[in-house]
Amino acid sequence: MSTQFSSSSALNVAIIGTGVIGAAWATGFLAAGHSVTAFDPADGAEHRLREQVEKIDAEAHRDCTSVLDNLTFAPSLAEAVADADFVQENGPERLEVKQSMLAEIDAAAPEVAVIASSTSGFSPSQLSAQATKAPGRIVVGHPFNPAHLVPLVEVVPSSATSAEVIERAMETYRAVGKKPILVRAELPGHVANRLQAAMWQEAYSLVDRGVVSVSDIDTAISYGPGLRWAILGPLAQQSLSGGSGGMRHVLDHLGPPQEVWMHDLKKVHLGEDLKEKLIAGVDEELQDRDPAVLAKQRDDMLLELIALKRKYGELP
Repeated sequence: MSTQFSSSSALNVAIIGTGVIGAAWATGFLAAGHSVTAFDPADGAEHRLREQVEKIDAEAHRDCTSVLDNLTFAPSLAEAVADADFVQENGPERLEVKQSMLAEIDAAAPEVAVIASSTSGFSPSQLSAQATKAPGRIVVGHPFNPAHLVPLVEVVPSSATSAEVIERAMETYRAVGKKPILVRAELPGHVANRLQAAMWQEAYSLVDRGVVSVSDIDTAISYGPGLRWAILGPLAQQSLSGGSGGMRHVLDHLGPPQEVWMHDLKKVHLGEDLKEKLIAGVDEELQDRDPAVLAKQRDDMLLELIALKRKYGELP
């Protein structure tokens, strides 16, 4: 695959599946000046997409009037991807559905188009299993909820993916203000979900053993390391704790006790008793809080945090 590409060029982007994630992708590409052609077979999908784009832009204090002029809703998947430079698939998280959709996209899209899936756990080799035209250009492009705000995107290629396709995917995401990372192996859940799962495992275990309450788990993270992790990741933050000696000092002097803690972490089975403990704990923690208000506050704080990251040069 070879084509002229510039991260500053306006692209023809196809968005397949226009639910919460698809709408967020559409908004991001439109706001960055790209043309978006969308498709979703659900009744009323076009109306909901336009409403969602308007809502997201209003929350970000942007005028969506002009960007909506660059949004087209296609009557079929094949027509949506026919002229695409980049395709973002956002179908249901069911492997057989995604395989079928991506095979159809692969057959209809120009061979130079990069095809990315928003899947949260499937590998590109699994996703491209039914594609026959150019399966190597199918990659994972996994965002994080709320996808219109959180910059991270995980890009996962397969062994059949060329370096050019990888770079085009990375550059496309950078051009819409995202912070992509390249995941160099196909693993269930990619990277960020696995890191979250490791923390959830120990959190569930501590609750199951009665060591701490659900609300105290959330306090421990959101008022402790979570504040620092939003500024620097856990490894860079760990290095800072070593002072002038950096990471070497930390690992030399704190590595042995840290290893004891790691070996003491417990595996858990998410059985009915534990699920009830977790559900009851979260219900108690949030009993006086309106979920819609809480989500709005979260998003408002995310916008302010992202603005701070831009101020300090951490984001473009």
